Amino acid sequence: MRLSAQQKATAPVWSPQKANAWYAKNQWLVGSDFITSNAINQLEMWQADTFDPKTIDKELGYAQGIGMNVMRVFLHHLAWQQDPAGFKKRVDEYLAISSKHGIKTMFVFFDDCWNKVPKAGKQPEPKPGIHNSGWAQDPGQPASEEMANSPVLEKYVKDVLTTFKADKRILLWDLYNEPGNSGKENKSLPLLKNVFKWARQVNPSQPVSAGVWSWGLEDLNKFQIANSDVTTYHDYSPVDDHLKTVQFLKMIGRPLICTEYMARPRNSTFATVLPMLKKENVGAINWGFVTGKTNTIYAWDTPMPDGAEPKLWFHDIFHKDGTPYKTEETELIKSLTGRGK
Repeated sequence: MRLSAQQKATAPVWSPQKANAWYAKNQWLVGSDFITSNAINQLEMWQADTFDPKTIDKELGYAQGIGMNVMRVFLHHLAWQQDPAGFKKRVDEYLAISSKHGIKTMFVFFDDCWNKVPKAGKQPEPKPGIHNSGWAQDPGQPASEEMANSPVLEKYVKDVLTTFKADKRILLWDLYNEPGNSGKENKSLPLLKNVFKWARQVNPSQPVSAGVWSWGLEDLNKFQIANSDVTTYHDYSPVDDHLKTVQFLKMIGRPLICTEYMARPRNSTFATVLPMLKKENVGAINWGFVTGKTNTIYAWDTPMPDGAEPKLWFHDIFHKDGTPYKTEETELIKSLTGRGK
């Protein structure tokens, strides 16, 4: 079989100079990992029957109100597989809404976290008091390890990237969330390598990355750092430890964006971490925005089966009606983003 010229050609990783010039054109990046409050997972957010532009518009309005300018949003290949044209139309509609609110988007393709077997169609109801009880891996487990799935996944990634490769509403492509999680470790390396290869063959105008998140996954971390245009990472530790992570990753010489932080009971808070990230010129994207079906006010490993509200929310910033969980947090965010008086 002959390979097309595009399939043969693989664009190089951006130089640090190009990446830093790109970063300098953006204002300080601050936002959240975003899923609508009425979606339990990525499929419920993106499937035709449950895609909800009104809620997207309302909740991104909350983000605009506190000065947020970027949201990290998970996609899912099963939503695309059901109806590629409709899926891309919904992505475009999402981008139109986010752009109206002055918010750029960082889209995530694959994900190794939480439930192993995603299924298209009606999604489960939340289990009371259990963090991310219905969140779905993409492509799943063991699906991520089976290279027979590669043709479908390659088509998905390349279709979405090719459609939006020059779209200025998209900040960055996050190719794989927490590869190696759920006990997969190096079993995720082949798919990680493939998704970077597919992205480089499309060569979008936006940078691509995959965030380091666990220091023990040395092979994955080496590959992610060497192949990401912009260095992204997750850190839920207190501010002093988080600062050490920042200082270490800055040695790579590329722009730095934290794509997950903020877990109040772990002492990763807006009050302590966000001012540090601004001072260090590190993009700041916290997990959790409007409380809802994902149940991320509950801790990862501390279920509350009676569904009572925890004394201290784990993640999330707003109640569904737009009331802040803690006004001092939203006032701090407004102050640091220049929205405060």
